[in-house]
Amino acid sequence: MKRKLISLLQHTLKQLARLTIWRFRPGIIGVTGSVGKTSAKMAVAAVVGAERHVRWAKGNANNELGLPLAILGDWSDGEWRLVSRDQEAGKKLARKFLFWVKVIALSSFRIIAGRRAQYPEILVLEYGADRPGDLRELLSIARPNVSVITAVGEIPVHVEFYAGAEEVAREKARLIECLPSASFAILNADDKSVMKVADRTRAHVMTYGFGEDAEVRITGFEHRVQGDRPVGIFFKLEYGGSFVPVRIEGVLGESNAYAAAAAACTGLIFGMNLVSISEALSLYRPAHSRMELVEGIKESLIIDDAYNASLLSMQAALRALRDLPGKRKIAVLGDMLELGAYATDAHERIGKLVPKSADALIAIGPRAKFIAEAARDAGMQKRAIRTFDTADDAKGEVRDLVKKGDLVLVKASRGMHLEIVVEEISQPKELRAVIANSANIAK
Repeated sequence: MKRKLISLLQHTLKQLARLTIWRFRPGIIGVTGSVGKTSAKMAVAAVVGAERHVRWAKGNANNELGLPLAILGDWSDGEWRLVSRDQEAGKKLARKFLFWVKVIALSSFRIIAGRRAQYPEILVLEYGADRPGDLRELLSIARPNVSVITAVGEIPVHVEFYAGAEEVAREKARLIECLPSASFAILNADDKSVMKVADRTRAHVMTYGFGEDAEVRITGFEHRVQGDRPVGIFFKLEYGGSFVPVRIEGVLGESNAYAAAAAACTGLIFGMNLVSISEALSLYRPAHSRMELVEGIKESLIIDDAYNASLLSMQAALRALRDLPGKRKIAVLGDMLELGAYATDAHERIGKLVPKSADALIAIGPRAKFIAEAARDAGMQKRAIRTFDTADDAKGEVRDLVKKGDLVLVKASRGMHLEIVVEEISQPKELRAVIANSANIAK
């Protein structure tokens, strides 16, 4: 019965979303990838939204329920959380029911009586592909005019449900295969798997990345430091012989530079100049728990990247930890899920990198034990490594371990719930706000 109700709801939302697009004719920017699609979506919305009326899919709204919701309305954060994947099953059923009634009623009314001028000019939508065929279903709801593929990597997330990385890339490529010749496909020039599918589209291809072949190129990347603490990132974007500096506060890692470069491509397509794009990017903030700087207890600093993890994103996070200043660096790493036959190898490869990036390792989960073993084999001292089964088991130990001046990276797949650790070692939100205000005054 429950499955039938969910199927009926999905069908209803799908039809309402298709009617909404037919009625209001918005431009659609679609974003997909195994890594970095949510950050890229947020950056695209920040850039294009600086000059146009834009709506974007909030949170992880990238499936058969989330995508139509983004098309149908601008819902509150509380409403998005109510129906997100992170909401515990079986909870708040009455509120969920009332919300779905509201969505269907309001959407139907807008289709009949809504004015086109009130609807966003551009939708920025995230297309998830956990399993083969997911993209085909989402594209039957909304086909983009501009598509972005962020990254796939050697061992992509969700590869457990595919034959391999190449099949994952082919699934992602559906987002550019559907484009007409007058449209644009924006591709990560640094990702070999992404570039292999470039010939699967009739659209104009525009590339971005650090490599010399990228049309929109990232150069001079560095982490900005104030005193002995990282505060953000700085880099230049080069295009057509010109360049602009870009500064983004409160975030770390090359992943956010990639997101900014993808957004710059969309801005250029929509007629913006590099200066306007740089100004818009200064206001960009990624979604929560994506290489986010958080004030920690005992005057420590946390790199909160606990939302999700794959081999590619874990490698990037450890590089950032390695390159940043810190009295002592602690890596709190949990399982990377849904890697199937690649799981052991991927975790061991991460473990080999840990001694070059961290002074101490907290490994959480059954697969993370392979990280710990590989780190020990790579030269990390046994006393610097601790293993735990769950985030709840580890949180107290991490709290006791953290000292003044420590830099703590927290990263794992979402299913490991390492946000529990982040909450345990974070300053209360009220105190974080005071610290942030003091830092701004000091500037």
